[in-house]
Amino acid sequence: MAPSPKRRPGYSRRAQYTTFFGYIAGVLGALIGGVLLIVAITNPASFSGLRNLGRDATSPLGGVAARSRSGGYSLFESIAGYFAAGSQNASLKRQLAASQAKQIESQALAEENRRLKALLGLNQTEPKPVVFARLTGSSASSSRRFATLSAGSSSGVEIGMPVRTPLGLVGRVLEVGHVTSRVLLVTDSESLVPVRRASDSIPGFAQGRADGTVQIKLISLGVNPLKRGDAFVTSGTGGLYSPGTPIAVVETLTRDGAIARLLSNPAASEFVAVEPIWTPSSTDLPAQPPSGGPARQ
Repeated sequence: MAPSPKRRPGYSRRAQYTTFFGYIAGVLGALIGGVLLIVAITNPASFSGLRNLGRDATSPLGGVAARSRSGGYSLFESIAGYFAAGSQNASLKRQLAASQAKQIESQALAEENRRLKALLGLNQTEPKPVVFARLTGSSASSSRRFATLSAGSSSGVEIGMPVRTPLGLVGRVLEVGHVTSRVLLVTDSESLVPVRRASDSIPGFAQGRADGTVQIKLISLGVNPLKRGDAFVTSGTGGLYSPGTPIAVVETLTRDGAIARLLSNPAASEFVAVEPIWTPSSTDLPAQPPSGGPARQ
């Protein structure tokens, strides 16, 4: 018959010895642990050698753990960077699109400038300027537009001489002093300049409106053929202004013409050229007539 599992250890001397030595080992372990704890508290440097030895022994495992931690951090950093890169990429795409739009706009402006320069192309035989001078002042009146020129009769300036910048006509000399002159600006309400459309020579007049713009009035009546962006130059009719000098570009259409913006703003013009008065001669060819109509003088 098998022995009962509920037998007391007293029935076995081996079991009694095992229990006794277990108690002794526990007490000795507690005593040794207490002694080591007291020594570690009172003299921490006592076990520095053991700590160093332990660190040296576990160094390979520490390196593996460090590489694993670094790899894990890099992985999370890469994941975070991936999601952050999405918004950064979208922002960069928007900036790129804006830059491309600006580039296209710049190209369009460059092309428009090239086209206008071709339309307004100045004659290669432009008159040689009498003198280069500075616009030193302008009229403060709201109804009249005058400017003061820092050159007079001592520099060869005469009444009626056109005044212009590289961009276009500014006005003409109205009064001449010894070292200064008075210029009637093309924006003055009393200024009237014969002009023609640069593309097909439709004739007209540019009259100042005293507000920085000019009124383009066509000679031929009928359906208004003008459109925004049309460039006008001096026609040379009647003399005074040499043909082909740029003056204005159409901005707003009217019943019998248009309102045009000056190419050369007098308020923004510091240095100007004074040209000799242009006189038509028999060698000058008349302006080409507009299609479907006779030439007009």
